[in-house]
Amino acid sequence: MTSPTTIEPMYASAPKIYPREVSGRFARLRVAAVWLLLGLFYAVPWLRWEGRQAVLFDLPARQFHIFGLTFWPQEFLFMAWLLVLAALALFFVTAVAGRLWCGYACPQTVWTEAFIWMERLAEGPRQRRIKLDRAPWNAEKVLRKSAKHLMWVLFALFTGYTFVGYFTPVDVLAGRLLTFGAGPWETFWVGFYAFATWGNAGFLREQVCLYMCPYARFQSAMFDRDTLIISYDLERGEPRGKRARAASRTGLGDCVDCTLCVQACPTGIDIREGLQYECIACAACIDACDSVMDRMGYDRGLIRYATQRSMDGGESRVLRPRTVIYGVLLLLLAAAFVAAIALRSPLELEVLRDRNMLYQEIAGGRIENSYTVRLVNKRQQPVEIELRATGLPGIELSGAGPVIELGPGELRALGVRISAPAGAAPGGGHEVTVEAAVPGESQVILGRRTRFFLPAN
Repeated sequence: MTSPTTIEPMYASAPKIYPREVSGRFARLRVAAVWLLLGLFYAVPWLRWEGRQAVLFDLPARQFHIFGLTFWPQEFLFMAWLLVLAALALFFVTAVAGRLWCGYACPQTVWTEAFIWMERLAEGPRQRRIKLDRAPWNAEKVLRKSAKHLMWVLFALFTGYTFVGYFTPVDVLAGRLLTFGAGPWETFWVGFYAFATWGNAGFLREQVCLYMCPYARFQSAMFDRDTLIISYDLERGEPRGKRARAASRTGLGDCVDCTLCVQACPTGIDIREGLQYECIACAACIDACDSVMDRMGYDRGLIRYATQRSMDGGESRVLRPRTVIYGVLLLLLAAAFVAAIALRSPLELEVLRDRNMLYQEIAGGRIENSYTVRLVNKRQQPVEIELRATGLPGIELSGAGPVIELGPGELRALGVRISAPAGAAPGGGHEVTVEAAVPGESQVILGRRTRFFLPAN
């Protein structure tokens, strides 16, 4: 007689993970990282620099202030440069130390840790939370769940407010929100970012790491046998088995099969089954296992940060082709980026030739061409400049005045004329340079080339 077939659902909801709270050196390091990173995120918009917000991405004014530096949209190259540096830094750290970024500094990890703290405050430790979720709805459950979500929502709203505070002055935004005078886009982004924080850190949690983050999928391409990963010492730990503290462990390894490493894992994996892409290298399992080893009187390190080569008895190498290549590229690009920032001109100068008229003859036997000069003062201090033209004998620039005063961050377009003697050069187009210089001095701040046309002889 044929036994009935068990039908397994193709799609099933992922079971909720209740990470166990652990203490230890790595737990303290994670707590310090959370406080540091969240503190920076929430505090930086309130810092002042020369009478303005220190870090402000002012989209309406098209100015991006980062302490003493101001960037403009046409300097988007610097943003692309930063992204390349960040990617290379991630590759380098991953090749050397695995997914340390995920375990300690990733925004998803940081905010999830904060939300779990609030969950523990409202609902209690792991076993009490499990029991509460399984219990029928009653007054205590409603009260605890409501308290948790109230803390989550308030924290998420403050997060959304802080995020928008990087684009709208944070004190101005506070006044608008309190008086219900915020614009539609400001209101939308505060609500959207708050909702995303509440959903990702409160509900999705490890699902973001497992299914939404691409880094988990391609990290293995940067791993090798010398990459530092969370490792379970199979030779020392197996065969595993439960035992009393004072009992003999004859025939058994050091693993007492307490499963605390699984209970502490925020992604719910069993590290004893080997390296898995779900592992975010947070080291919670190390702290949990070390605490058990201490109670049993065994040596720590059954689960530890190690490389595959060291686990096989070899000697790990930090310097190897991929780390050297990543490191050298990172240093070169970082040095070039710092040099480019230090040497960038405080002035933006564009010269556009008038296409409606090739040239015109003026009094004194001179030939004149017309241009539009666009000036941008990138500094947050006023600047004085003078415009002049070079490149042909007897060339002169007029129409801009002897000295041009530009206020902090000011953009100005000027109509100017450049003239030269008719016989200064053969007919046709000639390359000339419009220079922005320090008034009364020979020091040139910036120059732009353009074409000057003379009639045929």
